[in-house]
Amino acid sequence: MKRALVVWGGLELHEPEAGAHVVRQLLEPEGFAVTVTGDYAAFGGDDIGSYDLIVPQITGGELDRETSIRLCAAVEAGSGLAAFHHGLATSFPGNARFRFLAACTFATHPGDIITYRVDPLRTDDPVMAGISSFEHTSEQYYMHVDPAVEVLATTTFSGEHASWKKGVAMPVVFKTSYGKARVFYTALGHKPAELDKPEIRTILKRGLLWAAR
Repeated sequence: MKRALVVWGGLELHEPEAGAHVVRQLLEPEGFAVTVTGDYAAFGGDDIGSYDLIVPQITGGELDRETSIRLCAAVEAGSGLAAFHHGLATSFPGNARFRFLAACTFATHPGDIITYRVDPLRTDDPVMAGISSFEHTSEQYYMHVDPAVEVLATTTFSGEHASWKKGVAMPVVFKTSYGKARVFYTALGHKPAELDKPEIRTILKRGLLWAAR
């Protein structure tokens, strides 16, 4: 049986604990034993390397040096890493080691809650197969993204709320690697209720399963 660790915390606006349990509900039917906790120390536990998938659901926060070293070492050795929206992009912003691991850093969301389009680029990829462009009403994340990622879907900024960014195509779903591990991220899912949207739920579930060792 594969093992997954989901760690939640930070800004309650994102309803991180509820989001963590959505991840659990997606993984358990696929045969995963899922541990859900609000204790950041779990990232540095003696058993961290035994997890096949690690899923941060954290906005902000701090991670001490030793814990972040243990986490990054576990991922580099093969423990998969995956997250949505605030997970990875906004987690532990002051930790340079974690920022390198995350492959993306949240910058802003012009216009706050707006309607925008998500455009799949790699419909031949198992994560995006069968998914067409769709509209979504939520935060449209503007991020700084590691150029090494493989972009699976983008969203284009209209310029209505930041005119100087008009026409920018921003990665919204991507995958990459870190050492021996697979890393998956989707910016979709500001609140857990948004994960009920079929396209968003499908992308997240497939991405979680792809990233797992």
